[in-house]
Amino acid sequence: MAPLTPAAVREQIKGASTDPVYLLQGDDEVEKAALAGEFEELVEEGLRAFNVDRIHAGDLTTGERLASGMAALTGAVRTLPMMAPRRVVLVFQAETLLVPKRESQAGARAFEDLEALVKHPERASTLVLVAASVDKRSRAFKLLARHATTVECGGVSDQADAERWVKNRVAAAGAAIDPAGSRLLAERAGPDVQRLRSDVDRLLLFTLGQPRIAVEDVRQVVGPAALQDDWAMPNAVESGDAAGALRQLALMLDAGVQPPQILGQLGWLVRTKFPMRAPRRLLGAVESLFRTDQLLKRSGGSPRILLERLVVELCAEVSPRGRAGWRQTARRGDAGY
Repeated sequence: MAPLTPAAVREQIKGASTDPVYLLQGDDEVEKAALAGEFEELVEEGLRAFNVDRIHAGDLTTGERLASGMAALTGAVRTLPMMAPRRVVLVFQAETLLVPKRESQAGARAFEDLEALVKHPERASTLVLVAASVDKRSRAFKLLARHATTVECGGVSDQADAERWVKNRVAAAGAAIDPAGSRLLAERAGPDVQRLRSDVDRLLLFTLGQPRIAVEDVRQVVGPAALQDDWAMPNAVESGDAAGALRQLALMLDAGVQPPQILGQLGWLVRTKFPMRAPRRLLGAVESLFRTDQLLKRSGGSPRILLERLVVELCAEVSPRGRAGWRQTARRGDAGY
């Protein structure tokens, strides 16, 4: 079967149209645990004590434990639901069953029993195997890829998925987050799960001890949307687009890029591009760079304003129409910097 995304599985759960066997794998333990728990929604809350089984396979390491554990798993899956249309059996740390640490007769028999459950599932039961990443070359993965539904938990596919990811991560830390806050986090990080994880970790540290995280907390901790092009600002300067360069500069500063790094990009631009792009203006560009560098080192003004001035100056150097106007503005506004 083709693998599904967590979002697609949630749609199945919502419509009560789940498959018989699932493998939830991947590095995102919070996402796996949250998704596994949502399978319980297939059973009415008052009937879950009779129709939901949670089995932890991590301790099934010896032959005797493995045999008894597989017997309990088989019994749970094959038992008909009580006063409900479906049973749910959740197996955590299922890699112990799928890929035993060492080969043994007990391990081989356990795998045969599991193979029978997967190949001939109980239609009134949903078996959910929650495991660490399983080697795709292994016999177990090939079996499950052919007869079960595999789900990779480690990324986000869209805005709604990202918002849900944030809520689950915050809930796992024992807190809650306002919907506007999770939406803002998702909008600014986009589909980048690494940035989402980093932003949420910083947010949780910032709000340590708060039972609920507000959107204002998010605004104080998280920067703007991830930069799509790290060199968009120098490219705008090279083309003389002052407005575009200033927008990109603001994005970089708000995202936490340090002024020396920005100055380094502009220095590279002047050294490599200006000799061909504006050779007669090279000396003026170098002087602007040197002056800005000295002012930054001496704390001779707001870094943002100093860099904005430098960007406008460099754009004017490569744009004939902007030079005269910039010179007049600079002479009138020097005191403001």
